Amino acid sequence: MNDTLEKTKDAVTTYFRGVKTEWGKITWPEKHQVVTETFFVIAIVFVFTVFIYVVDILFNALLSHIHG
Repeated sequence: MNDTLEKTKDAVTTYFRGVKTEWGKITWPEKHQVVTETFFVIAIVFVFTVFIYVVDILFNALLSHIHG
């Protein structure tokens, strides 16, 4: 039982050493890049939301005209 606990402890320690090593290899983007890309994501989501809303209105009008 103690041997299993020791192996688990070694595995966890090795894992976190690897995480620390890989963390140092990360290249973080510049603040300007993050702000610009965030703006574009929000703008694209807004455009698609408006598009889907307009298509929904058109389908509702078309279906109410056909059904109605």
